[in-house]
Formats: sequence, structure tokens, C-alpha cells
Amino acid sequence: MTCPGLEELPPPPAGRTGWPWTEEATSLPPERPDGGAWPRLTIVTPSFNQAAFLEATLRSVLLQGYPDLEYFVMDGGSTDGSVEIVKKYSRWLTDWTSGPDGGQSNAINRGLRLGSGLFCTWINSDDMLCQEALATHASRVGFDAGVMYAGDCLYVDAEARPLYVHRGRIHDVRDLLRVRTVWRAIEQRGHIVQPEVIFPRQLALEVGALNTDNHRTMDFELWGKLLLAGARFEYTHILFAMFRLHEQQKTGQAWAQTQSLVETALQLLEQARDLTAQERQHLAADLRAYELDYWRRTGPLARLGLAPSVVLALREKHAALRRRAAQLVRGTL
Repeated sequence: MTCPGLEELPPPPAGRTGWPWTEEATSLPPERPDGGAWPRLTIVTPSFNQAAFLEATLRSVLLQGYPDLEYFVMDGGSTDGSVEIVKKYSRWLTDWTSGPDGGQSNAINRGLRLGSGLFCTWINSDDMLCQEALATHASRVGFDAGVMYAGDCLYVDAEARPLYVHRGRIHDVRDLLRVRTVWRAIEQRGHIVQPEVIFPRQLALEVGALNTDNHRTMDFELWGKLLLAGARFEYTHILFAMFRLHEQQKTGQAWAQTQSLVETALQLLEQARDLTAQERQHLAADLRAYELDYWRRTGPLARLGLAPSVVLALREKHAALRRRAAQLVRGTL
């Protein structure tokens, strides 16, 4: 697919201006300067009940101006108007579907397997590509086998207002597994923001793609599997993607996210055969200590040393009582 122009797409909703509503990216010429073809790129958007953000996501991909792009939208059976939005743009999509899909990771994997691109990524239905992302990357950086390219990521709020720009600091498996001192370092978090990465599609499939049993840190796990397979990160310093912060996202569920992160890191550590026994022991101990330290910071009951199962049950009971009290005040009970 050659990306459509702004005039070809449906008009934006009333009051929406700027990228990706009334602006488009600079289109690349049909061929590279040397006369060769641009590499085919595959992008997948998993979607479920995020109609408030979905149209911006679709337009941010379709308006990239890239000459050979596959775009798959995998909707999990949304009931909030998302399907109607997808249908509005369906003529420019390589394929789309809506129905029970077994979860986000499974939906993304199906899109990657349907694709034929040299490189790929997924853009969740609340995130966006930046205006010149693909054209700038393709013309300035290119695509080398075995490289995961990481651009800069602009964090935005629910209304897409800019907050800050992030750049990762992961270079190898050791960096990835240093959750306390690199991935989540207090002074400068070195984590990789998923939509800022474009990676080799076939290599991702060869390492098993996303783990469909991992619902919170499947991107972290994929980066680890790719690094263990010999891939490396290269930082392009190109503003590539926008990560939207809002109340409903999974990454906002901090304790559950931390548990999944540590568990995934320990599993990857077991597979990291190039590390010495001393390194493995040290990293494992620090991961377990980090999880415990994080838990103790989640509240006074956790600091007392009560088991997470007990504390979480008490917190849920307290939250239920507060919800009931609020309903009584509003007269809805």
C-alpha cells in the first residue's frame, strides 16, 4: 500500500486540527535515490474499546507518506463505536477483523504473521506515530538486519498535549535485566517505550513473537528474546512515536506491572547463557529485592510486612466500601 494523502481520507471530526487531523507527513518518492525499492513495513494496531483515541491512531499511521506499508487492525470485538471507526478507514487498510481474539498479544502476533514486511512494529489504539516518523527513519537511517531501531518517544496526555520526550538506554541483555538501575532508574529511566521501536519481523517470529500468556510486559519479554537471539538496539534520535498517558491503560496498574516485570526478567535471566554464574546470581538477587522494596512503598500495610494477598484483599474491600458510600451520597442505591 502507498499511504493515502490527507485529501483522500475522511474529514476529521469538528474542531480537530494539526497532526494527524489537518496535517500529513512528507511523502517519500516511489523509489529510493539509488533506484531501489523501499523496504516493506508492517504495522499492527490491536484495538479494544478505545474509540476515543482510535481514529487518531489510524490517521497517524495512514498519513505517514511511506511508499510500501502494510497496516493491519485487529479489534477484539469492541462495542464502543471502534468498529465503525475502523470501517470508515477500511479501504486503506491491508486487512482488519473484529471479534474475540485471545488478547492483545495474540492479536498482534496474528497481524505480524499475516504481514510480509522486512521490519515491523505495533501501535496500540491509544498511541500514535509522529508526523515524519517513517519517512525520516527510512531516508536517514535505513534498515539493517538484526537491528532493533529505537527512536525518541513523546509522552502526551489524554488530549494529546505534549508532556516530555523520552530516550531509552538499553543496549544489551544486562541493561535490560537491570530493572532497578537502568530500566526504572530513578534519575533517568532507561526503559524502552514500545511504540518507539521498529524491529525485524521475521526474527521476531523466529523467537516466538509475543508471549500470549504475558499480558503486561510482553514487549519487555520480546526485546529480551531478540537480544538473546543476537539482535541489538540502535538509537536513531528521531522523534518516532507518541505514548499517551491516561487512566485506563495497563501500565497505570503499578504493582501488578512491577510483578510481571520482575517475573519476566527472571525468566529471561534463566535463558541468558552468556552471563557468568556470579552475574546471574547478582541480577536475580537484585530483581527479587527490587520487587520487595517496591511492594513496601505501596502503602502502610505493605510496610508492616503483611503478605500482598492479604493487603490487596483489604484494599479491595476498602475501595468497595468507598464506592458504596459514594453511591449512597449520590442517591444511586
